[in-house]
Amino acid sequence: MFWSAALAADSTPRPTSLDEAQRTANDAAGWVEENWSIWLSNGLRIVLIVVIAVAMRSLIRRAITRLIARMNRTAQAVDGTALGSLLVNAERRRQRSEAIGSVLRSVASFLIMGTAALTVLSVLKINLAPLLASAGVAGVAIGFGARNLVTDFLSGVFMILEDQYGVGDTIDAGVASGEVIEVGLRVTKLRGVDGEIWYVRNGEVKRIGNLSQGWATAGVDVQVRSDEDLDRVREVITRAGEEMHKAEPWNERLWEPVEVLGLNAIYLDSVIIRVSAKTMPGKALGVERELRWRIKRALDAEGIRIVGRPLEPELETVPVDPAASVAPPSVMANPASPQAQATAPIPPAPPGVTLGK
Repeated sequence: MFWSAALAADSTPRPTSLDEAQRTANDAAGWVEENWSIWLSNGLRIVLIVVIAVAMRSLIRRAITRLIARMNRTAQAVDGTALGSLLVNAERRRQRSEAIGSVLRSVASFLIMGTAALTVLSVLKINLAPLLASAGVAGVAIGFGARNLVTDFLSGVFMILEDQYGVGDTIDAGVASGEVIEVGLRVTKLRGVDGEIWYVRNGEVKRIGNLSQGWATAGVDVQVRSDEDLDRVREVITRAGEEMHKAEPWNERLWEPVEVLGLNAIYLDSVIIRVSAKTMPGKALGVERELRWRIKRALDAEGIRIVGRPLEPELETVPVDPAASVAPPSVMANPASPQAQATAPIPPAPPGVTLGK
């Protein structure tokens, strides 16, 4: 009786478990059979999207690299020639093209891979609205926190694209001035007149004065005695400028003949003559030094003396009056004066004498 009850107890749940397992297996097989085609098609679509994105990114980056290399070869081809010395700076073109190429490659990679990622998520039936909203909020927060970095980066991009300055230019950036030795997307490096290196953030630059674009002006002031023959002085200076304009290498650095503009100032014992010349950009200082040298030698050869500049009105010293430091006479200095006697102390009473009221 006990064994029959045990067998009945063991055999009762078996058909139920087998039926449930078979039903579960059938349901799973049916679900897989219904969805395997969707999985396969979605997987193939994802693989195809990734392959196309990687291929497009590789092709576009390679095209940008070839374009930048061609620009550098063009700059190197004219480097060392007269045209290249005037219009093209190979290092400047190279750094500018490399910076632009880096920006273009980064932008292309971000756009292609970002679009591919969003497409893959849409294939997986993921709702992109919350994700895009969260990304927008996070982007705004990061942009607000790193606004200085974003400002520096955007300012550097526009400076490079607009070619406001480049390597080799002498600029005045407001906060610092000097020769540009490196142009970056965030920081520009300047070499100062004393050899120091300035790291200027692009976002801090509010104005740019480029002293190496277009042309420059060399100005020299020549001061001679007021009794000199000014026509003769003009003739001597003009002849010195013509000789300099024909000499090497000043014939390339001087773009126009040296011009005597006229009198810049008149003093009692001297006059100042202004001399000007249009030069190659960035060469004005050297031209001014050489022009002063030649004018001085030409005037000495003609017996025309150069005098010193008089003191400026605000720098002139006023002679000191010797009597200003002498104290005025005082009546207190004479002991016989009534004022001195009135301030003298009262002598003590002699012995035996009582002072009354």
